[in-house]
Amino acid sequence: MSTDTVPKETLVNQPHVNLAVNDLRWKKFPIGTHGFICLVDVMGSDAAIAQAARVSYGAGTSKVHNDEGLIRYLIRHRHTTPLEMCEVKLLVKVPMDTWRQWIRHRTASVNEYSTRYSEAIDERHCIKADEWRLQSQGNRQGSEGELDGNWPEGWYPAKCDNRMTEKEEFIIARPEGDPRSRGVLYPDEPTPGQYLSGEEQLLHEHVQAVYAERLAFGVAREVARKDLPLCTYTQAYWKIDLHNLLHFLGLRMDPHAQQEIREYATTIGEEIVKWLFPVTYQAFLDYKLNATMLTDLDRQVMLRILGEGVPPPVPVEEFMAAQCEAWKDQERCRERDECLAKLQNLGLVVS
Repeated sequence: MSTDTVPKETLVNQPHVNLAVNDLRWKKFPIGTHGFICLVDVMGSDAAIAQAARVSYGAGTSKVHNDEGLIRYLIRHRHTTPLEMCEVKLLVKVPMDTWRQWIRHRTASVNEYSTRYSEAIDERHCIKADEWRLQSQGNRQGSEGELDGNWPEGWYPAKCDNRMTEKEEFIIARPEGDPRSRGVLYPDEPTPGQYLSGEEQLLHEHVQAVYAERLAFGVAREVARKDLPLCTYTQAYWKIDLHNLLHFLGLRMDPHAQQEIREYATTIGEEIVKWLFPVTYQAFLDYKLNATMLTDLDRQVMLRILGEGVPPPVPVEEFMAAQCEAWKDQERCRERDECLAKLQNLGLVVS
């Protein structure tokens, strides 16, 4: 194609983006206990996306749409190929349990720190006493709420005398048959969260000592690492095109994602992508992350509610009466719960 046909108006320099790249490259954004994210490199910009889209139509189409309008149209209608023209490369330091979720996104190029070649990173993700979350009752893979002050049956702080200091201290009584030793002494009565964080620290110290011991014996690193816990940190270069990066952010910035990976995703989105691709990121927020997708079944329920002649919002009882036939005989129905949440968010149904 002749260079004369290139829509040059889409190639206008974006000084704010160039400034963002210079400011962001190699800047570490700390996350969690020892984790971080930093931008290594970036290819492309909002203008590059518009340029890639217009090449399909030849010269002159920029008169029809400006860059912002075109990009918003592309994302709104799921025309994603122009977004694949841009790439972002990050350096990430992340706990292994979070990395297990992260690496499931198979659309990136990855080069990870090797514990066969190098000694494992001597840092672990820790949970503070007030950060232990409870298992969700409605989501088998999620959490909700925080650990309270109640001890499970058979567990309780018991007073005891420390013969070394002649002070009254506390020890945690455990259920009969617990194989562990008596544990540590606490100067004050601990909360369940303080106990769990204390035990976590003891476990981390023991695991690190065992790992170092194996290396001292000359055991190969690939064997010595076998008992390292998922809280151990790893580092990796992660390169991905913008289309697949936004897909990653859409899943991992969602409130249903695990909190730890959500912190990483939110940092990538708000601290990096937002400044490198401001128009695209705003369209992503408007049309994906903060949008509500209505299924055909959702639409049918809405029409039945609105067709009753009662102005919204209507009570939940009206929603249940208007629900789809396939949901009525199910005591628990996730699709019905999701539909109800959408209509409540739209102000059509009240609790």
